[in-house]
Amino acid sequence: MSRDKYFEERKRVVDYLVSLGYIKSDKVREALLRVPREEFVPEPYRDLAYVDRPLPIGYGQTISAIHMVAIMTEALDPMPGDKVLEIGTGSGYQAAVLAEIVCKNGGGHVYSIERIPELAEFARRNLDRTGYSDCVTVIVGDGTRGYPEAAPYDRIIVTAAAPDIPKPLIEQLRDGGRMVIPVGDRWVQRLYIIDKKGGKTIIRRSIECLFVPLIGEYGWKY
Repeated sequence: MSRDKYFEERKRVVDYLVSLGYIKSDKVREALLRVPREEFVPEPYRDLAYVDRPLPIGYGQTISAIHMVAIMTEALDPMPGDKVLEIGTGSGYQAAVLAEIVCKNGGGHVYSIERIPELAEFARRNLDRTGYSDCVTVIVGDGTRGYPEAAPYDRIIVTAAAPDIPKPLIEQLRDGGRMVIPVGDRWVQRLYIIDKKGGKTIIRRSIECLFVPLIGEYGWKY
């Protein structure tokens, strides 16, 4: 499949998600049009990159369906110049979408934590090849502990399901910041949108969803 064909496939699925109301803002639409999802999936799945479903990326992990990336990015509402913490790098696709928004006018940065070293390296290669490595730092570690070295964060996004909201992530979210995280059991979760205002956390519960489990000290043990 040619590069032009991939772009046409990308535009088709983005237009479809706009028509369904999953994509609401110009910034999310433009980011999803710019990021080549085919570069963030293993070679055998490249021609399935614009089928709107999760795809395997190895080590029991998946790249999220495109509509879920759209929903989570819209809910997070990142802004140019924001400092973002992502928990669960995977192949690097969500980080690249965020980078398109927060680094657009310079100043923003995405810190992304991945617990599986081989996936972290896969993501680094993908981000470097697609031109996002200057804006995204990939760290190997326990994402449930956050990354205090660069805290506080304007936005935190968690792309794995937690049994509860990890306390370190609340602590590392700046006042006025927002976190999006799936919370629930291993079979079904609900997307939580958490705003921190005046030291208080305001939680809104959004759609039902299904993510791989968030493994770590403040998540699932295994």
